[in-house]
Amino acid sequence: MNIQKVTSDYRLSQWMHVIQERQFSGQSIKDFCREKGISSNAYFYWQRKLRKAACAELTNPEEPVNYVPEGWMQLAQGQEIKSTLDIEVGGCRVTVDESTDPELLKKVCRILKVL
Repeated sequence: MNIQKVTSDYRLSQWMHVIQERQFSGQSIKDFCREKGISSNAYFYWQRKLRKAACAELTNPEEPVNYVPEGWMQLAQGQEIKSTLDIEVGGCRVTVDESTDPELLKKVCRILKVL
């Protein structure tokens, strides 16, 4: 077990929640950081690291990850989707149908979660 990787992943996870909290709050970054006692430099540093990690995941396919975002459910493999599904996150809308590549959808969902 690589302790540095685990620590880095944990920090990315924690900052992902902070950045999502700021987005859902509707506050400006400056006001949010002041209220939470966070340095705006630290906020932008971790936001940049999260974006780089998300982009690296898109460009470097690794072993498949069975990742289901919190509050979602895993569909059984081989289950057919008979209609389209619209997903809207933070003003971004994604329409999914039976021809959508599941791996691409996973990556898009991870990126939307980070942004």
